[in-house]
Amino acid sequence: MSEPTTPGKKGNLTGSARKLKDNAADWHNLILKWERLNEEGSTTATKIVNLGLSKKSDTEPDVVMEGSSLAAGDFSDNLKRSNQELEEECVKLREVVDKMMEKMVHAESGICELEAFQYGEKGRAAPLFHTWSTQQFVEVSSKLYESYKQELALKKTILQELAHTANADLSMVYLSSWLYQPYIEDSGKLLLESLLLETGHRPL
Repeated sequence: MSEPTTPGKKGNLTGSARKLKDNAADWHNLILKWERLNEEGSTTATKIVNLGLSKKSDTEPDVVMEGSSLAAGDFSDNLKRSNQELEEECVKLREVVDKMMEKMVHAESGICELEAFQYGEKGRAAPLFHTWSTQQFVEVSSKLYESYKQELALKKTILQELAHTANADLSMVYLSSWLYQPYIEDSGKLLLESLLLETGHRPL
């Protein structure tokens, strides 16, 4: 995802317009952060699956050799360490969703309520940017937040199940789900791009 460009709108924005524009940039940065953390988590999840598969292939009786208890201990330590790493990635993802994304949705709802108070239920007569009403900013942010919230719930389930799954095929399904993020659809990327376009971070 490329960086937002400098807007072409002249003059410094203030008040609600400044806040909405800053929020659009924050959405962009948070989603970049999510993608980086997701890739790191995917690497760790792959490590866990590979450990599980290699352990399964080493359980044949004729493979057992002297010192195998040490190998088993190494496996257990490696798996524990990898599980801890994946759990830490999940905690970071949760912070992105619960603390940052949710905070922006609340902030935009507050702006919308303020405008309803100032201008009545229909809101301001002219849009702050190109075409969107303030309510549309709230709706887009809410949709983005909900999709990442659902994806986070899926990742928590994957975290709980991955290390305890003996079935190689099921492990691969969990791994694919982590990587491809079914709840963050292409429509989410389109919403973000629309948000950046509307606020002037992307050229029209």
